[in-house]
Amino acid sequence: MANKKRITSFDIAELAGVSQATVSRALRGSTQVSEETRQRVAAAAATLHYTVDKHASGLRSQFSGTLALLFFEDPTPDDSRINPFFLSMLGSITRECARQGYDLLISFQELARDWHADFAESKKADGIILLGYGDYLAHASRLERLCAQGTRIVCWGAVLPGQPCVTIGCDNFHGGRSVTEHLLAQGCRRIAFLGDASSHFPEFQERYRGHLQALRAHGIATDDALQVDAESFQYSGRQAVETLLARNVSFDAIFAASDLIAIGALGALSARGIEVPDDVAVAGFDDIPMASFVNPPLTTVLQDTALAGEMLVDSLVRLIHGEAAASRMLPMRLVVRNSSRRQTACA
Repeated sequence: MANKKRITSFDIAELAGVSQATVSRALRGSTQVSEETRQRVAAAAATLHYTVDKHASGLRSQFSGTLALLFFEDPTPDDSRINPFFLSMLGSITRECARQGYDLLISFQELARDWHADFAESKKADGIILLGYGDYLAHASRLERLCAQGTRIVCWGAVLPGQPCVTIGCDNFHGGRSVTEHLLAQGCRRIAFLGDASSHFPEFQERYRGHLQALRAHGIATDDALQVDAESFQYSGRQAVETLLARNVSFDAIFAASDLIAIGALGALSARGIEVPDDVAVAGFDDIPMASFVNPPLTTVLQDTALAGEMLVDSLVRLIHGEAAASRMLPMRLVVRNSSRRQTACA
């Protein structure tokens, strides 16, 4: 029996009525190819029962066909050590990688490790998606070195001027302002902010700036005693509330810079017999799955993690193929739940 003819990209090009180069670009997910052409190429490939040999393609292009997703350790009540907000992006990132024809290498990195050297030298992946980096100022130099070495990297985080790499992030400033405007509309006037509002944590800093702008717009003076540093884990939220209470300052609402901080704050308030929202209204930021299941359900800011995952992958693929990619700020949406809904105005 004669050997069956091996189908090539030239056969697909002939059937689809495009060039072989266009077929190659379409099959690797290049944004230079229109959606109509991509679908025509995909239909031709399916008709001919063509499958991509990723290993051979990688040898020709000197690409691995793999993207690396790096999670960084966070203090969590379980053994995952991964912020649940980042876990919510994982499905979207995985689906977009599959759509664009990439494998995904997921790696858990300890902050103490020299992770930038590990991935720059290993060549295990064509580029890196970075979710979480701890203290931004401590790791900015590592990001700069990665980019200087030609490593293709896209981060999730605060979108700021002069950043060393492409960053996708939420509109933290307007998110912070919308939370405080909502709490003010509930009649609250003494709003505490729980979160490190320094340049070490630029996302929290932007949320705090939005919070302060909303206060100023309503003629409310800033009280530094109402700001307590906290990192994004539950125990830190509990500690922040205890610190706030120890200062003996009055407050009728809490704006926590993350849902994890807010959930910790809810626990601390409950332990002290402080009713939410009647005594103290509480709001967070992120809309992690847990936010809708705590008691009372948490008012928060929703970040579109599905769109974020798609944009992180798409931006990185553009960089890999030498195309332009720019930092982008995604819109946010306030989600109001019972933790801040009040029947009467705050005192």
